[in-house]
Amino acid sequence: MLVGPRKQASLRTFGPPFATHDGMAIPFRRILVPIDFTAVSTHALDWAMELAASLGASITVLHSYAIPVVGFPDGALIPTAQVATGLGEAAQAALEAAVKGRRGGAVPLETVLREGEAWEEIVNVADEIDADLIVVGTHGRHGLARALLGSVAEHVVRTSHRPVLTLSAPAPEKKS
Repeated sequence: MLVGPRKQASLRTFGPPFATHDGMAIPFRRILVPIDFTAVSTHALDWAMELAASLGASITVLHSYAIPVVGFPDGALIPTAQVATGLGEAAQAALEAAVKGRRGGAVPLETVLREGEAWEEIVNVADEIDADLIVVGTHGRHGLARALLGSVAEHVVRTSHRPVLTLSAPAPEKKS
């Protein structure tokens, strides 16, 4: 806190921004960005790329998909191994396409594809890569949509012991 004649002075920090944990400064060097190929997650990835470039950090881009199982009173419809393999291959192709134009720049990028519940896989991968920060887009669903679909971002915020930054979709441009 500034007091006296210097109270009008602006504060400056030198070096990269740091988070603090238990009184220790921790630089953000590994950033995890889960994506679901929507505009919101693409916005989160672009934002994280800018942050990583300014910090000298690397990014791991994660996509998690679930094999659909449809339950009926008398049984369940489970996809064949061929369908499950096709889903995984399509998800891998979409993940590579999402980062293709972003590779080769100042920010090192790697991709991870997982099968499973999205929020669980995000938390697990963050622990596995020792992520310093998770940047996740949030759709901002309310009411019935949120009740039916849940909130991946909310689950991640509640269950991860790592810092989580949530970003909503950018505001639409105003027409003049």
